Amino acid sequence: MTMPSSDPLGSPLKTGSDIATSLDAHLAQPAVILPTGPGRPSHRMPEGPELHLASQFVNEACRELVFGGCVEKSPVSRNPEVPFESSAYSISALARGKELRLTLSPLPGARPPREPLALVFRFGMTGSFQLVPSDALPPHAHLRFYTAPPGPRLALCFVDIRRFGRWDLGGEWQPGRGPCVLLEYEQFRENVLRNLADKAFDQPICEALLDQRFFNGIGNYLRAEILYRLRIPPFEKARTVLEALQQRRPVLPLPLLQSPELTLSQKIRAKLQNPDLLELCHSVPKEVVQLGGKGYGSESGEEDFAAFRAWLRCYSAPGMSSLRDRHGRTIWFQGDPGPLAPKGGKSRKKKSSQGAQQGPEDRAEDPPSPNKAPSRTRRAQRGLPKQTTAQVPKGTSLHQDPEAPPVPDTGKRRRRPAPSGRRRTRKTKADTPSLEPEGTLAS
Repeated sequence: MTMPSSDPLGSPLKTGSDIATSLDAHLAQPAVILPTGPGRPSHRMPEGPELHLASQFVNEACRELVFGGCVEKSPVSRNPEVPFESSAYSISALARGKELRLTLSPLPGARPPREPLALVFRFGMTGSFQLVPSDALPPHAHLRFYTAPPGPRLALCFVDIRRFGRWDLGGEWQPGRGPCVLLEYEQFRENVLRNLADKAFDQPICEALLDQRFFNGIGNYLRAEILYRLRIPPFEKARTVLEALQQRRPVLPLPLLQSPELTLSQKIRAKLQNPDLLELCHSVPKEVVQLGGKGYGSESGEEDFAAFRAWLRCYSAPGMSSLRDRHGRTIWFQGDPGPLAPKGGKSRKKKSSQGAQQGPEDRAEDPPSPNKAPSRTRRAQRGLPKQTTAQVPKGTSLHQDPEAPPVPDTGKRRRRPAPSGRRRTRKTKADTPSLEPEGTLAS
């Protein structure tokens, strides 16, 4: 099977002996999950650049490998079985936004004869691909593709610690997702500006940026970095921000930009002097891809993640403020949050202390455990109003960044026994449902 010699974004792909050398180095290190905590970051949540890096990794690592046999699924995964068996097949990958398509292609003469099969993956919060020896499978390897003999048997594994990741058979991109911000920039820009009347743009710009119908590939850290570079308040109305781009004029008049007297570098410099929000939705993710390394996976080393951490200017950075949006996601920013900031929301400022050593994903992605509310008696003594539980949307959809689960509802506090000593009948509750129910539009 012929593979492309370069990445769609211009990054060269390894071939021949380079692949063999890098593969040997990769297999020489056990694929273990790095501990998290202060001084040891976990991997960043997969967004568009991470899915692109994953497809690049699969294409590089599997370029010269021949796979064979059945595809194995872990018994605990709720994803569908993969009904594919071939004596010899190749694996290739293609990313689009927050999805990755894996194609299994039987080689000539393979038995039984069959057509290629494609699967589309959505990585959830912790999905990644790893290539490991078959006798050293990593924990949480929920889908496994084994190489055919001769030679050491290897396994390409889809690893997902928290099991929010999904795969679908058939190879079709999820309906409703917009064009990819990385690979389909012109279509992406047109799709946004053509649909500004959509009610999604009534929301704050920080929430609109997570709507995968229009910003396919943008997630939590990318939205913070993009808005920070333009000094746009995160809770400014999205339509107010984007309508100005419909009448945006270039830095130089069009005839001058087309003038043969300007060199190509001068034209590019003029274009890049004042990039708008939609241009940054393309160029900022591209910067992450060009950092290189395999920083998207939980088995990547500190060196890979250090480059990404140094690249961040706003997300979880010291001195930045943060608020939670309507969907419970933390948005990092500097200065005024904007007119649509949640009422009663308290802005927290990141201190440049020991917490700065901690990886950003250790703090920003998972909702914090709720504070313990004062007891009913103490609340009455203080004259405090009765607390109500905030209503949080259940499930996920394309209208919000779907990779993180909603903030869990803490429920009511348990009542104390009645003074008479009689125990009240306790109502039984059904098993707590998954934070990401089956059948949701996106993951």
